Parts: sequence; structure tokens; C-alpha cells
Amino acid sequence: MIFLQHYWWFLVSLLGALLVFLMFVQGANSVIFRLGTNEKDYKLIINSTGRKWELTFTTLVTFGGAFFASFPLFYSTSFGGAYWLWMIILFTFVLQAVSYEFQSKLGNLLGQTTYRRFLVVNGVFAPILLGGAVATFFNGSNFIVQKANITDLGAPVISAWANGSNGLDALLDPWNLILGFAVLFLARILGILYLMNNIADENLRTRASAQVLGNAVPFLVLFLAFFIRTLLKDGFAVNPDTGFISVEPLKYFHNLTDMWYVALIILIGVAGVLHGIVRTIISKTYIRGIWPAGIGTVLVVLGLLLCAGWNNTAYYPSNADLQSSLTIFNSCSSEFTLRTMAYVSLLIPFVLAYIVYAWRSIDRKPLTADELDENNHTY
Repeated sequence: MIFLQHYWWFLVSLLGALLVFLMFVQGANSVIFRLGTNEKDYKLIINSTGRKWELTFTTLVTFGGAFFASFPLFYSTSFGGAYWLWMIILFTFVLQAVSYEFQSKLGNLLGQTTYRRFLVVNGVFAPILLGGAVATFFNGSNFIVQKANITDLGAPVISAWANGSNGLDALLDPWNLILGFAVLFLARILGILYLMNNIADENLRTRASAQVLGNAVPFLVLFLAFFIRTLLKDGFAVNPDTGFISVEPLKYFHNLTDMWYVALIILIGVAGVLHGIVRTIISKTYIRGIWPAGIGTVLVVLGLLLCAGWNNTAYYPSNADLQSSLTIFNSCSSEFTLRTMAYVSLLIPFVLAYIVYAWRSIDRKPLTADELDENNHTY
């Protein structure tokens, strides 16, 4: 059972890490009007990200589904209690989907520019809100869990939010916002790097390269501030035998020293992100920065989420009632469910292989303005 709990936290963390990487779509959309100077530029950027936006949305849904299946108490507590936060996130993704599909339709009532601004809204707010939601894994949320309520036939509600904000209070914690804005600037960096690799237009690539440094500086400042503060702050430890949760000084720092392999994953990931950024800045001809930076992003986020849930750590602390905090032990599905899903998860490598194949087929050659003119299906 313990192996299955750790195994499924790893899979959920991996999906979360892939989601952050795929937010390059949002990052690129957030700078449409900063990079583009004319209609041709706008169409190139939108059609470049338009080939990938469904991967981001699908990964978001899969991430939520995996949480529901493996750690249902988190799903009911966060998605059910903090529903305003998640509803806003989903609304921005709905805006994205509608904007891609309708901006070029003849006779649309809002006009093409309005739909493109909707893409910018999704590109800015989705990373900030998702980053803020992830930060609550380290900073906690205001909820109460009372499992005994399951026997109350009148109101069998196990978990409830401790105030009327229903998740919006997460945005009042400045450290949640710091990680949220760090994710925004990271998404912008990845989006710009992707556009440089995917679009064959020298003028656009030159402007994009100049934007990398401007987003890298605030990203590094914000991320390092959050990371260092997290290592030095108190964490939330759980006794695996009794389930008792207590505050432990330097808990996340201890997690990285105890789990040296997780610390190594983070270090390798940081090196990859820095390599992609720095080489793009210093080389005028290097356009493949998305790959080391993207892989590095996956490794860093994976390591942070493993640090939040492994090594007897409460991955969703409650600021209202410490003993209501969620761990991989007290919030997981039954052993039968975890084991059955573990067999199904063996198909994941085949799914990933198909995604890689489809990605390579779509991006076999860089996107050009001539290709858009010849293609009947454009956004």
C-alpha cells in the first residue's frame, strides 16, 4: 500500500510538471501583441500555439482526473471547496478554446482582435492562478476535514472551506502570488523559446530573442525567493504510524537532504532551464532552447512536488485545523483502486510515445507565412 501511495503521488507530480511545461502555449499567447507588429506576425504566433493548445487542456483535465482517482479527498477538498479559484482557471481555458475556434470565423460578433485579447487573458491569468494553487501545497489552505460526517445522512460532507472565499483567499498570501508570477514569467520564456524554434521568420525570432532576458530576470528573482523561503520555513510532518501531523522547522530542507535523488532532479532541472535561457541570449543563431529549458522545467516541478508529498510530509496543509491536513496516507483511494489503476498506468509510456510522434509530425518543419496562405485550416 505504501508503495502504491508513493507511486501515484509520483504520477500526479509528473502530470503537474508536464502541465507547467505545456503552459508555454499560455506564455506565448500572453506576448502576442509584444512580439507581433503586424497581421502576419499575429497569425504566425496564434497558429503556432494553436497546434498545441489542446495538449495543455488535456493535461490539465488528466491531472485533475488522476487526483480524483488516486487522492479523492484532495479532489473533494480543493476542487470542491476552493471552487471559485478553479472555476476562474477553467473559465480562462474556455476563453482560450473559444478564441482559437471563432476568431477567424466570418461574421463573429466580437471581432478578431477581441478574441486575441481573450488569448492574452488566458495567457496571463492561467499561469498566475495555477502557480498560486500549487503554492498552497507548501503554504496551506483554509479548510476543515471531518470524516465522521460521512455517517450524517442529512449532510454527508467530509470537507468544507473554513471561510466564505472558497479558495480566493489563496490570492491574499503574497508567497502564493510570488510563485504564480514566477510561473507566468517561466511560461513566457518557454513560449518565446518555442516560437523561436517553431516559426521560420528572422524578424520575429530576433524580437523574441530580445524578450527572453526581460522575462528571465523577474522569473529568477521570484522563483529563487520562493524556493529559498520554502527551504527555510516550517513544514508539516506526519507520523506514518499514528497519522498525527506536526509543524517541523526546515521540513522541506530536510526533505531534500533526506531524499538526495530529488535534490539531484531539481539541480539537473535548474541547469537545463539556465542552459536554454543563457544560450539563447548569447547566441543569435541558437533556436532550440525550448528543449533543455522545457525538460529542465519538468524536472524542477517534479522535484518540488515530490518534496511536498514524500518523506512523511503533508502535501496539502490546513491553516484552519492542522490535523485536517492531507497526506498521501489519509487522502488516498483504497488499495484495490490504486493497484488496479497502477496496471492501467502501464499504458502511459505508449501514450507519451504517441504524443511525441504526433508532435514531431506536426513540427516536422518550421511554420512560415507561405504555409498559412496555402493551408485552408488556420486560426
